[in-house]
Amino acid sequence: MRHYTFLVFLLVILTSCSKELSFENETFEKESTIPCKNDCPKITIDVPIAKNIPIVADSINKKVFAVIKEIVYFGEDHAKVNDYKTLTASFITSFEEMHKKFPSETFGWEGKIKGDIVFKSDQILNIKIDHYTFTGGAHGYQGLRSLLFNTKTGKTIFSDQLFKDEKGFKAFAEKEFRAKYHIPTKANINASGLMFENDKFQLPQNIFYTDEGLLLYYNSYEAASYADGPKELLFPYDEVNQYLKYQ
Repeated sequence: MRHYTFLVFLLVILTSCSKELSFENETFEKESTIPCKNDCPKITIDVPIAKNIPIVADSINKKVFAVIKEIVYFGEDHAKVNDYKTLTASFITSFEEMHKKFPSETFGWEGKIKGDIVFKSDQILNIKIDHYTFTGGAHGYQGLRSLLFNTKTGKTIFSDQLFKDEKGFKAFAEKEFRAKYHIPTKANINASGLMFENDKFQLPQNIFYTDEGLLLYYNSYEAASYADGPKELLFPYDEVNQYLKYQ
């Protein structure tokens, strides 16, 4: 009997190990019920949901949700919002509460979130979050977020954990950045109108693994004004593999 129980246990382990991490996109939408002629407030979240390996999938899904929540949640009680349905509902509720206070001043809010798997290897998984929000003002805000995970554990990999030699990579990237955007080597990095903090080159908050290479992506306001738009720099892997821990 013990031998049989052991075989069943072993079979369960082998079956679970043979499963591969997979993703299935799910869409969540919510629209305001306040009557409107056009530009009715609406939010759409299209996000990849990790499946098959519970521990790994849960870690990835929780991080993705936390980042999206950070982008579109405007309420005060964060504990009440713990899934995408309540998150989309809270976005619309925030608009409707604002509309009650300032009915003639609130325009149609909008939220669009699109998540995609842009890279997956045995070592690293990269999910891109393309987001746009408009909640009043002169214009909305569009940006990209890069979420990096250890493929085997599902744990988040932060940008400073990507490199064997971050200092060396930063010096290499600054040289290439100056060349692309025509900034003389001896000139201050902000001499051409950029907005790096303390007038010193910094790596972006979002680094993407792509099929073409390693992409450094600076969202609007991160290195330049909104009018100048995002800045980016793409390196073929054969130029930067020497700096990278994950490939």
